Amino acid sequence: MTTARTIQYEYAPGHFRASEPNLHQADILDEGQMILSMGPQHPSTHGVLRLEVITDGEIIVDVVPHVGYLHRCFEKHAESLPFNQVIPFVDRLDYLAAMNCEHAYVMGVERMLGIQDDIPKRTEYIRVLVAELNRIAAHFVAIGTYALDIGAYTPFLWLMRDREHILRLMEWLNGARMLYNYIWIGGLFYDLPVGFEERCREFVTYLRPKLTELQQLVIENEIFVKRTANVGVLPLPVAINYGCTGPVLRGSGLRYDLRRVDGYSVYPELEFDIPIGKGTMGTVGDCWDRNQVRVQECYESLRIVEQCLDRLLGDYRRTRDYDPQAVVPKKIRPKAMDFYARAESAKGELGFFFRTDGKSDVPVRCRCRSCCFHNLSVIGEISKGAMLADLVAIIGSIDLVMGEVDR
Repeated sequence: MTTARTIQYEYAPGHFRASEPNLHQADILDEGQMILSMGPQHPSTHGVLRLEVITDGEIIVDVVPHVGYLHRCFEKHAESLPFNQVIPFVDRLDYLAAMNCEHAYVMGVERMLGIQDDIPKRTEYIRVLVAELNRIAAHFVAIGTYALDIGAYTPFLWLMRDREHILRLMEWLNGARMLYNYIWIGGLFYDLPVGFEERCREFVTYLRPKLTELQQLVIENEIFVKRTANVGVLPLPVAINYGCTGPVLRGSGLRYDLRRVDGYSVYPELEFDIPIGKGTMGTVGDCWDRNQVRVQECYESLRIVEQCLDRLLGDYRRTRDYDPQAVVPKKIRPKAMDFYARAESAKGELGFFFRTDGKSDVPVRCRCRSCCFHNLSVIGEISKGAMLADLVAIIGSIDLVMGEVDR
């Protein structure tokens, strides 16, 4: 037994260097410090994310995210396929908000082609309708799994129950529950099914009181507040410097939303507010604020859905001559240019950079600007000095989807 222990001790540094690559090495640690590898198991790290954590007892000294465990070569796929065949791969970036990803990508290609003004209003309102429904579904996963991280099981079950109604609407719409390929360049895969608007309005009526219950059950819960208030505080200057967007940025107090800033699609015609963190329960920019912003955004998305339904049943009601594919180009061949397009996904600014040569329907370069990647980069900054037990709460408050980070 003594010999075995001696051999293990002598070879430990070698095993350490041969294991997963680390930024920090064992020989630079101070007395009492440890290197812990958290992940890449899916629970608690919200995807195949590995965190290299330096601790001094229960206090976090540094956190280094390690990504790349889910790399799917999205950009290389996009550079080997025609523009319209890339949409199924776009779905798999933020697979919890695929409609939002499709909307951003499709608008970028339409602007390169110069057909953005030819899109029928009914098509635009349908796009916004399904994007906002998908935003609610994505926020439900974020809030539900976050409550699960904190130790509350019931909110997760409630939110998955209500999210199921949205997934069934999406399945009725185009046959898929998560990955849709529904928003096409120049139009839509198909018009709304007959009766979809009425069923959607019933869902809105059903969901609004459920959000009030969610506010009482989770957001205002004393245990939840104690676990999230004044934890993982992200100051606004730090959020801006790291390129954070979406609820992570708005949770720090900045009223910045691309649906208002850029005014794309029909969002300028709709009335909705931009919720921000106010430090109601703790400090502006803490975990509680980020979660509260997502809940409030669900209310605002319901407002947008109702307004879209009013217009889809009013001025832009279905007619026999409406063709959702009337403007879909047969061949997508933009002029030679460098072009960047962006939109407000459920997690922040999702952007696509295109480089085209004017000769091919395949992009020379297609680069995705991932909001989750930028939001993830700030974890090390806001975790220093926190308790190890709070690291899971901080990660969950960022709302990561590793399919978009590793793209």
